[in-house]
Amino acid sequence: MDEQTDQNASLREVMTTYPTGVTIVAAVGGDGEPFGLTVNSFTSLSLEPPLVLVCIGHAATSHDRLVASSAFSISLLSGGQAALAGRFAADPSEGRFEGVSWEPGTLGVPLIDGSMAWLECSRYDVINGGDHSILIGRVEHARRTQRDALVYHKGRLSSSGT
Repeated sequence: MDEQTDQNASLREVMTTYPTGVTIVAAVGGDGEPFGLTVNSFTSLSLEPPLVLVCIGHAATSHDRLVASSAFSISLLSGGQAALAGRFAADPSEGRFEGVSWEPGTLGVPLIDGSMAWLECSRYDVINGGDHSILIGRVEHARRTQRDALVYHKGRLSSSGT
């Protein structure tokens, strides 16, 4: 065991030491406008059926619209998209897509240009998870590139290739 072990570390402190990928989860509202937010609580759940999950904080301004959407996208950000991750994490949530290059996927959900991969999901289930909702999606379409991933580790964003 490391001599510098902190017996009183908080869950938040521990989790920042674990590297995670960074995504933008997005959908289209009833008004036809895209909305979304930065999420790093994302993982695959099942191969059969193909399921993934993202955790959306109840306090997030996009929470209610995302969990009510019948379809959503997950753009897995590439190493050069740190500024975009910051933009979609900051308030206000209105206008996040202004000037952002994206295209509608097969399900009509926003796919962020320049990402390393994209998943288009239909809503499969929503589960309460404390101060977050666990949004489970069935992957309907997936695409990937050879770009490096954007990684969050120890409070910093960096490329997985560095």
